[in-house]
Amino acid sequence: MGHTVRDKTKLLARARRVVGQAEAVERALKGESECVDVMRLVAACRGAMSALMAEVLAEHIQEHGLTAEGPNPEADAVAQIVRSYLK
Repeated sequence: MGHTVRDKTKLLARARRVVGQAEAVERALKGESECVDVMRLVAACRGAMSALMAEVLAEHIQEHGLTAEGPNPEADAVAQIVRSYLK
């Protein structure tokens, strides 16, 4: 079983957050909101997408960063780095 299936509930929640943020941007543009407000919403949308990508990528590294001997501690370190840079 892949990590996206195992973590499906958590990942779907993050994906819904991205959709909600994108819809907020659309509403702001339709409502002719101030540019500062639109930029804030776009930044929130980008943050939500980055968080989703960080989660999927970090889990991918941990899942596929295994050796024949078992878990690879270096894969965990790389996954942490990825999470910190995509926040």
